[in-house]
Amino acid sequence: MCSAVHHGNHTPRVVTNISLPSADIHGQLGELNFSSLPFLTYINLNDNSLLGPIPANIFSLSMLSYLDLRSNSLTGEIPSEIGILQNLSTLMLSFNNLTGTIPKTLGNLTMLNILEVHQNMLSGAIPKEIGSLLDLQVLSISNNTLSGEIPATLGNLTKLNILYLYGNALAGAIPLELGKLVHLKDLELSSNILSGEIPATLWNLTELNSLYLYDNELSGAIPSEVGKLNNLKYLVLSNNQLSAIPASLGNLTKLITLSLYQNEITSSIPSEIGYLLQLQFLYLDDNQLFGSIPSTFQNLKKLQHLTMKNNKLSGNLPKDLGNHGMERFELSNNSFSGPLPANVCLGNKLSVLGVAWNMFSGPVPSSLRTCTSLYLLFLAGTQLTGDISQHFGVYPKLKFARLMSNRLSGQLSPNWGSCPHLEYLNLANNMITGKIPPDLSKLSNLGSLILHNNLITGEIPRDLSNMTNLLNLSLASNHLSGPIPADFGKMSNLAYLDISGNHLNGSIPREIGRCTKLQFLNMNSNNLSGNLPDAIGSLTSLQTILDLSNNEFNGSLPQQLGRLHMLEILNLSHNQFTGSIPASFESMISLTVFDVSYNTLEGPLPAGRVFQNASLDWFLHNKGICCDLLGLPTCHLTPLPEVHRRKQLTLVLSIVIPLSSIILLVTIITIMLIHNKRQLQETTTTEERQIFSVWNYDGKLAFEDIIRATENFNDNYVIGEGGYGKVYKAHLQDGQIVAVKKLHQIDEELSDEKRFRSEIEVLTKVRHRSIVKLYGFCSHSQFKFLVCDYIEQGNLHMMLENEELAKELDWQKRASLAKDVAQAIQGLCIRFWHSKDFETGFIKLECASWDIWLYSS
Repeated sequence: MCSAVHHGNHTPRVVTNISLPSADIHGQLGELNFSSLPFLTYINLNDNSLLGPIPANIFSLSMLSYLDLRSNSLTGEIPSEIGILQNLSTLMLSFNNLTGTIPKTLGNLTMLNILEVHQNMLSGAIPKEIGSLLDLQVLSISNNTLSGEIPATLGNLTKLNILYLYGNALAGAIPLELGKLVHLKDLELSSNILSGEIPATLWNLTELNSLYLYDNELSGAIPSEVGKLNNLKYLVLSNNQLSAIPASLGNLTKLITLSLYQNEITSSIPSEIGYLLQLQFLYLDDNQLFGSIPSTFQNLKKLQHLTMKNNKLSGNLPKDLGNHGMERFELSNNSFSGPLPANVCLGNKLSVLGVAWNMFSGPVPSSLRTCTSLYLLFLAGTQLTGDISQHFGVYPKLKFARLMSNRLSGQLSPNWGSCPHLEYLNLANNMITGKIPPDLSKLSNLGSLILHNNLITGEIPRDLSNMTNLLNLSLASNHLSGPIPADFGKMSNLAYLDISGNHLNGSIPREIGRCTKLQFLNMNSNNLSGNLPDAIGSLTSLQTILDLSNNEFNGSLPQQLGRLHMLEILNLSHNQFTGSIPASFESMISLTVFDVSYNTLEGPLPAGRVFQNASLDWFLHNKGICCDLLGLPTCHLTPLPEVHRRKQLTLVLSIVIPLSSIILLVTIITIMLIHNKRQLQETTTTEERQIFSVWNYDGKLAFEDIIRATENFNDNYVIGEGGYGKVYKAHLQDGQIVAVKKLHQIDEELSDEKRFRSEIEVLTKVRHRSIVKLYGFCSHSQFKFLVCDYIEQGNLHMMLENEELAKELDWQKRASLAKDVAQAIQGLCIRFWHSKDFETGFIKLECASWDIWLYSS
């Protein structure tokens, strides 16, 4: 807008007003040349897309009285130079991204009527200098991150109509000085950390229409002086620590909203509240209110929301309460009795009905059948009666229905399939009969279908698998029969499945393995049979429980179950499983309960942690489960069929082998190499030295050569030592270097000879690239030794003790070496067991005449 400005004999037209709200202006405010517009008095650029900081040249506009920059994307701090604009009466900077503190220089703008910096990111304290703005009528600095106390100087702003300080982190007590703001109509201090009692001076603010103090830490009783605020329409004191409701609230005859929920009120409800004839919204939830609802409440004909859940209220409801028709009626978790209002849905406005967990009696209110506005329906645990097919209709807006734990009977109506927005349906613990209607499969948004503990019969409809968003399906403890539908595999989002306690038969379909998000699976107490499908091992998200007990399953336990690393409870009891418990089960590191009692299982327990701390009851009434612990029979070393030996050995060596386990493994294996079965011959004189059996290397390897090369096994030539002997380095006459393992002499000569012969016999079968070559062996009355190829880099024990060398032998190389050794000795070991424990884990291979122990620590 342009105006004429008299200047001598000329009256040039100059720009005094820029008003471009919601004009889709982009760019930075600093791009405007404010210095060329010195006569500007009015700027309104509200609701545009301005960026960047507030420019410094805007403060050259000494005549500016109105500045509105709301709803842009301005950043940076409010410049302290803003105090220069002493003609400013309106400053509105709300809904931007301004940071920093509120400048104290705002106190210089003594002509300000409106100051709004709502919804920014301002921090720090409220400057006490704002108390100098004596003409201020509107102060809104809400929804920032301001801290500190509310300055008492705000009490100087006696012309204030609106004071918004909500949504900050202001602390301390509410200043008594606010009681001076006698013209205040709207006081909102909610969502701060204010503490202490509500000051009595606030009740001097008789012009107040709105008092919002919710979400603080205010304590004490609500003062009876609140009754003086006879112009009050909105009183919201919820989520504090207030302790009592004064009867004087009945004086607030203009009151529309009264919210006292989430306090510590331990009184009864004053009957005087029933005199608030304009009251539309009453929230008293989450206190410790006791007694009954006063009969005067039936006078509240304008009441739209009545919520009193989570208290200690009791008695019958007032006769006509709610019969005028309400939108929200919530009384859950009290001790109310008697009937519900028959016309609670009068006018078809009711969207929320929550009366769960009371002691109501009688039938479901008849008006519910036509209550098409319902969004939430919570009738659980009320002991209501009625035919579920007659008392409930079609609810096009319904999202949640909790009707469990009542006395509802009749058949499940197909009408429930016509509630397109339904996400949760719980009808458990009733007396519902008949079959599950296939129409339920139309509920494509349904996340939970809970029907357990009813009298439902028939088969599980295949069409339920069309509910691909289903997370929770509970059909337990009914009279369902027939097989488990293979189509269940389509419910890929299913996390909870409980079909226990029915009469289901047949086998578990392999398709169940597609439900890879399952965390809970319970099929116990049915007539299911057959082998467990390997596909159950694909349910790697199973965490809480897998319960297949009390069925007729048979066959062996699939080793794939060992993949369920997150599973905590596994119950396979009271079936007909045979064979041994797979060693793969030791990988189930989260198991806390493992019950296989009342089967025909046999063989050793795996060595997992859960088996070390197991209860004896978990293994009772089986064919021959054995263990050296728990009071079970001791395991005897008996050969297993070849196919079992190879299968078990593959399982053990496929498990992650701890880093240092390679040390003992390779040391022992290098002792047991190629075999010669010719009988040992000893001379009758101790002076004559004879070689029992030697495979010559280039025809020059001889007993005397080895004795000479080691100086009769002098310790100077020792390069390693184990539990059964020492290893010497020997330079032979032909230049060849060999490693000689000389066994310790022990007292039990017979057993020593037997062990030596057995090792030789076993090692003749070993041919592998990871095993050192054996040249020969000698058994003599004074010496027993093995002659092997010499490895230039030393033994593995020395390598792993050297930090630098150990780093070169990384995890992948060690695992590969272990697998190589496994291939070399596959079929020779007759039993294995292991425990995977982070601190004391081990793997043990029991072989023909030697054991291999692998430790993780």
